[in-house]
Amino acid sequence: MDPRIVPTLESLILLQHEARGFSFLHRQPVTSLLAGRRASRIRGRGLAFEELRAYRPGDDPRSIDWHASARTGRTQTRVFTEERDRPTLLVVNMTAATFFGTRHATKTAIIAQTAALAAWRGLQSGDRIGALVFADDGIDEYRPARSRDAVMRVLGSLAIRAAALAAAAVRPVSAAPLNEALRRAERLAGHDWLVLLISDLNAADDDSAAILGRIARHNDVVAVAVSDPIERDLPAPPWRGIATDGARRAVLDPRQGGLGQRVRQAHAARLDELRSGGLKLKTPVLPIGTDAEAAGQLRRLLGAAAAPRRAP
Repeated sequence: MDPRIVPTLESLILLQHEARGFSFLHRQPVTSLLAGRRASRIRGRGLAFEELRAYRPGDDPRSIDWHASARTGRTQTRVFTEERDRPTLLVVNMTAATFFGTRHATKTAIIAQTAALAAWRGLQSGDRIGALVFADDGIDEYRPARSRDAVMRVLGSLAIRAAALAAAAVRPVSAAPLNEALRRAERLAGHDWLVLLISDLNAADDDSAAILGRIARHNDVVAVAVSDPIERDLPAPPWRGIATDGARRAVLDPRQGGLGQRVRQAHAARLDELRSGGLKLKTPVLPIGTDAEAAGQLRRLLGAAAAPRRAP
């Protein structure tokens, strides 16, 4: 099966080599879509003492250990490293409504790619990785853990859920699976977590925004909104098509009733609704499309070109 249609476990594992050049941390380069957002609620991993060594030109004088310097007769400085202990919770949409795409890949594939990239990037940064992978028939829950095995369990769930969609019947879009996953995320996430919602957002409603707002009260929340080009803007006429949600059928004709304009307006309204949130905390929303690989889009949106080089 083509992984652009149904992502495989192997294809998601290979993405560990692409998980670079982007970050979901609050300090972002100016070109990043997250630049300038409100101060992060992630209070920090703090600093952990690593070693005592001879002072070198360029070291911060405030790090000089005067007692050790007096004892050894040479200027000594204390070296600290950033503690890396942040839970990251992925909330990932694997419902039947995501199994759709007109360019390059299905939404299912791009959602899975984005989740895998976020998991690998978080693991590289020392974060604990957990996930709620939700489908029409339930939720796979993985508590945050800092290990490759934890990431592999999440990727395995994504691959199994995606494979099931290839044979699944079309279902009407419903907010119920999304909102149940968000309610579980609200119960699971404590304080100072990073919660990444990765979904096509077609089912997002007022309840979705309200729950995200409550989660964002004590955590960092970023929504990744995956869409297909035809959902954002219909092709120019003349053309006609048939659309179905599994329960209803409709004839699509962009020349009738301003359909093209309504599609554009509806997509923009969904994004604005999610951004506003129940507590007006302005959830950052990253728009990702099915017309390109997820890795390049994340690097572009999160300012990779302007980001300084640093170790993962």
